[in-house]
Amino acid sequence: MFKIRVDHDQFVSLNDDEELVAVATSPNQAGNFQIISNDVDKSQIQIKAPNGKLLQDHWNSFITEDDFRFISSNGLNAVRIPVAWWITKDSGPPPCHPPNYPGYQAVLDRAFAWADKYNLHVIVDLHAAPGSQNGFAHGGSRDGYVAWGDATSIAMTVQVIEALADRYASWKNLLAIELLNEPLAPKVTLDTLKKYYTAGYTAVKEKVQRSDVYVIMSNRLNTQDPTELVEFTSTFDNCVIDVHYYNLYNLNFPSVKENIDFVKTNRSSQFNSLMRANG
Repeated sequence: MFKIRVDHDQFVSLNDDEELVAVATSPNQAGNFQIISNDVDKSQIQIKAPNGKLLQDHWNSFITEDDFRFISSNGLNAVRIPVAWWITKDSGPPPCHPPNYPGYQAVLDRAFAWADKYNLHVIVDLHAAPGSQNGFAHGGSRDGYVAWGDATSIAMTVQVIEALADRYASWKNLLAIELLNEPLAPKVTLDTLKKYYTAGYTAVKEKVQRSDVYVIMSNRLNTQDPTELVEFTSTFDNCVIDVHYYNLYNLNFPSVKENIDFVKTNRSSQFNSLMRANG
């Protein structure tokens, strides 16, 4: 039997609706979970909750068709879907789904179909590159190390972009392909990033010959100059700069309204400083 602890030293249990929640602050309040072998395939494991039921497959339960319906019904017109570089591989590293699972790309195919059903466009965002471009867990790193940026990792990344562009070029709801999420400065140099972005842009345009599909280039995190890509990207057609400003980690607002007001004033002026005459 196991107690499961997650972020903020909270423990997992079940609420009255038999939903997984992480609110317990001590192991004595946590539920007991059991790890058991799969009855069909002994090489796989399952997790049994305190109520005796097996936890559902994360791939089929975390994001569902109803989420796409909800997004569309609330007036949004696109979804940005993060993927990792091993999406185009049959396996590893690291293992991204159980043995015999239909496959990572099949899940993205399904998301495209749901988005199409609810009139949503799709932005495919490469969130983790070989070696990791930022050292974060969501960037494919377990130890904070940034190893992306040499000739080999860039070539591998371009191959992934090319494969994604080729696979989804025919989907009419493809809106954009983002070449890389949040490369971290100074570990990823600007010259290295420009080299990759040029190759990635070319790969997309060779596979997706449509004027309504964009290529997105993410600003580096931790850069001293948020305009460092403006002149560079102005030479490309249908190119968008992705800039991330976080209110979550460094700024505390007593109310939601104050947070929104800050975005309308401070953040809007920051965005205006990035604009150029060529748009």
